[in-house]
Amino acid sequence: MDTNTELEQAASALESLGNPTRLSVFRALVRAGPHGLSVGELQSRLEIPGSTLSHHVAHLVRNDLLSRTREGRVLRCRANYASMDALMDYLTRECCQESGDSGSCDTSC
Repeated sequence: MDTNTELEQAASALESLGNPTRLSVFRALVRAGPHGLSVGELQSRLEIPGSTLSHHVAHLVRNDLLSRTREGRVLRCRANYASMDALMDYLTRECCQESGDSGSCDTSC
């Protein structure tokens, strides 16, 4: 059963990822792995102006999809894999439950 909080969190995350620039940022950080990327590396890879990137990173951080940490003079961004996993779980948790054959549900459907 969905809780209002789960529904609101999923809707916010999906709204964030519904923007092409934010989705590109998130995917680049997922590809980068747990070490993440510096803002400079991210800006260079995606060819996004600094102010635009800052705006989109802040939006993703607010929705708990990214973390941002300062390492000396470097600002490092990382994908929040726990939030990504929670979103995927929320979206697939009840897959095929009303089909009458939930035991053989292929989650790739």
